[in-house]
Amino acid sequence: MNTLKLITVLLFTLCLSLPAAKRLSPQEWIKNIEKIMPGKTSVKAAKRKVLVFSLATGYKHYVIPYVNEVMKLMATKTGAFDVTFTKDIDFFNADKLKEFDAIVLNNNCSHGKDRNLFRDVLINRVKEKKYKDLTLKEREAKALTLEQNLIDYVKNGKGLMVLHGAINILNRSNEVSDMMGGSFDYHPKFQKINLQLVEPAHPLLKAFDNKGITYEDEPYIFKRAYDKLNFRPLLRMDTSKLVKIKDSVKEKPRYMAWIKKYGQGRVFFSSPGHSHTTYENPKILRFYLDGLQYVLGDLKCPDSAKKE
Repeated sequence: MNTLKLITVLLFTLCLSLPAAKRLSPQEWIKNIEKIMPGKTSVKAAKRKVLVFSLATGYKHYVIPYVNEVMKLMATKTGAFDVTFTKDIDFFNADKLKEFDAIVLNNNCSHGKDRNLFRDVLINRVKEKKYKDLTLKEREAKALTLEQNLIDYVKNGKGLMVLHGAINILNRSNEVSDMMGGSFDYHPKFQKINLQLVEPAHPLLKAFDNKGITYEDEPYIFKRAYDKLNFRPLLRMDTSKLVKIKDSVKEKPRYMAWIKKYGQGRVFFSSPGHSHTTYENPKILRFYLDGLQYVLGDLKCPDSAKKE
């Protein structure tokens, strides 16, 4: 079964789990997204190459194939970049990474106590035959190398777009936390969230027309590097009406999206995206397209750390 057919089957299966009144066939959903997808980028630039990595070894967000379809439509409709999709960790070998201008991490939740997706594949949940002849020491070394390759990739000038659960990919790494702007801590239950624009005039918030946004999602709470607030915040969560959230969480601003420089490279993180309905909002699609242009280095905007 080819990739397109597999994605269609997955989407169809997921659509069947929705109430009858809300069900769309995969083809209908894709057509609807195509209608609202921006037809061009905010900044005209040379065509780029983007890698979308969609492997999850821990919690598997059902929205992963939806995000892949969104990225595919974004590439074809704007013509701004070529996109490669993979679940193969060998794409994080240095010789492969250099082929791409940016990486999109699509809900790459890791598993268990290590919270390290590379270790999950190579050590904790080894199933791929190509690694079976490696010793434990060699597999441990490879996991460390792949992590460092990702860090160096961004530090040396490339782009990283981190979507929703992907912030969990290497959740115990302090350096990855510094690179991304934080690590996943926990989330209260799926509920209505009100997001406010931190800097309404910021170029990456142009999509929202000076207005906040209300949507349903998991309100992510972050730890580690997040406490430094060493990033440029874009979207702030109103915690006053959230349920089942710790009171201590309200003592610090709770941001759901930000950008940051890391070495010579750029990082865009956005928490919205647990549900496929998030991507049915044209403002979110424009926001993500602009975020991708930012990490590619084409959309220039203020990205120094700024605390409210």
